[in-house]
Amino acid sequence: MLYGRYSTAIFFCVAFFLCGMSKLDSEIHAALALTFIPGIGPNKAKNLIAFCGSAESIFKEKKSALLKIPDIGPHTAKALQNTESYFHRADLEMAFIKRFNIDVHFYYQDHYPQRLKQCDDSPVILFSKGGADLNAPRCVSVVGTRSATSYGKQLVLELLKALQPFQPLVVSGLAYGVDIHAHRACLQLDMPTVACLAHGLDRIYPPSHHETAKEMLEFGGLLTEFPSMTNPDRELFPTRNRIIAGISECTVVVETDSKGGSIITANLANSYGRDVFAYPGRVFDKHSKGCNDLIRSNTAAILTNPDEIVDCLGWSPEKKKTTTQMVLFSEFSTEEQLVVGVLREKRRLPLDKISHLTTLPLPRVSTLLLELEFKGIVKSLPGMMYDLIDSLTFEV
Repeated sequence: MLYGRYSTAIFFCVAFFLCGMSKLDSEIHAALALTFIPGIGPNKAKNLIAFCGSAESIFKEKKSALLKIPDIGPHTAKALQNTESYFHRADLEMAFIKRFNIDVHFYYQDHYPQRLKQCDDSPVILFSKGGADLNAPRCVSVVGTRSATSYGKQLVLELLKALQPFQPLVVSGLAYGVDIHAHRACLQLDMPTVACLAHGLDRIYPPSHHETAKEMLEFGGLLTEFPSMTNPDRELFPTRNRIIAGISECTVVVETDSKGGSIITANLANSYGRDVFAYPGRVFDKHSKGCNDLIRSNTAAILTNPDEIVDCLGWSPEKKKTTTQMVLFSEFSTEEQLVVGVLREKRRLPLDKISHLTTLPLPRVSTLLLELEFKGIVKSLPGMMYDLIDSLTFEV
């Protein structure tokens, strides 16, 4: 175990930690309690927080008010009125977080992975350990079979060697096969790498990868949506895969059979609008069948040279010469001025952040961004991010 199973001593530390909670801690404490309530998944939790204004406010609402919130039925409303056991579990988790210096990423915090936030089913809370930047400007997921062949291992190494000059954050799942080879190759090449886990941070699965996980804390880290005392049960791995798919600009499938976690991750990445690449393999090789199927169905682009990823994601340092274009700020509508003004000040923002800063509804912001894109003012970026065209200058 990475930190060791925490002993009964932690239970006596709970009161001490809770007495000194800040306002942010109180909000995280309430959000944790919310996630422990059966039947409240990420979508419903975010819906409740949006309507009530905060996680803490949810538990202060009357049942009649909760029933007016879309998708909140009598069963959920009743559960939100009887929360003593869920807050007790949240107490224990807060103590675990404090004791082992776990980093908590709440959905509304800036350090929450912004690419992942664009996915409808992203978690309300994430837990991490290590120094990795989860909002690294370049981020690639590498996944594949647990029974990697020598061909697959070679592809992983050649891929990461080619990406090394760009220093992307490399994400995988710490599993046998392609995953662990990707993590270990990153450590050899001094590249940051993060493992998304299907269990809490009080253990490592598989145990044989414990030492690699420890090394990763120095130059990368561990990430999970699952609290402590969560076992790596079979059904949690597909759930975990949506984080691998959602946190990255693109997903690379090295080797995989026609079924399994890598196919799930590739399909999720594709559904999120992310680029998916797959290495082709021999027709009769079962470890390449899944990759060939992804390519044939146009779920993934065929990958024969890592430079194709660099070109597709626009990582190349070579910049085309551009001429400066003057734009009159007064030519924009009032709403367009709000959007352009926010992008001029902050640059490179996700849709929901633009909506928050302009106080305009999400659907309206989406329409405005599309119109500004047609006018050559705004460009859309991987991960549902938006920015102004670089060559523009504005005159008020």
